[in-house]
Amino acid sequence: MSKAEHIKKLRSISGAGMMDCKKALNDNNNDIEKSIEYLRKKGLVKATKRMGRETAVGRVFSYIHGYGNIGVILQINCETDFVARNEDFGNLGNELSMQIAATAPVAITQEDLDQSIVEKERQFYEDEAEKNNKGAHKVAYVEGKLKKFCSENCLLEQSYIKDDKVLIKDFIKQYISKFGENITVARFERYQVQ
Repeated sequence: MSKAEHIKKLRSISGAGMMDCKKALNDNNNDIEKSIEYLRKKGLVKATKRMGRETAVGRVFSYIHGYGNIGVILQINCETDFVARNEDFGNLGNELSMQIAATAPVAITQEDLDQSIVEKERQFYEDEAEKNNKGAHKVAYVEGKLKKFCSENCLLEQSYIKDDKVLIKDFIKQYISKFGENITVARFERYQVQ
């Protein structure tokens, strides 16, 4: 396969620009698989840098699950109308809405959690550590339990329901990388018939 054909193939797989593909192939001895991984890592690094930028526009998504017993309303923000109207941005909204319906997070981030709930959980885990004679390991035990609590109850810390090796915050970073602009979850509400 010629160099131009390698570049064309990598572009079609990755969606990256021609110069990025050329550099990836040069740095990885024309190995397509290694070049894809190289581009993916590079994209996530760029995405992390973009995460501080203001997100002033966006879209509201809704999702009704099953027979109508669970519903989600979700607002995702981005930087431009161009991205907000994009079909892939819509796919992100749908995926996150299904995530919220399935996992029932109570907050977007750990900072958004009601601190009284966090303190109540901390006290419960400290009492549990005392009861189970954790001794010198008490602090690590409590912190580990709190981290698990946050990973289950904070949307961005949850594992993606379709790939448990990917956290939601990293799933969103993939879209930040794809669009070249910041994307944030502004708010959500989850309703369930009791």
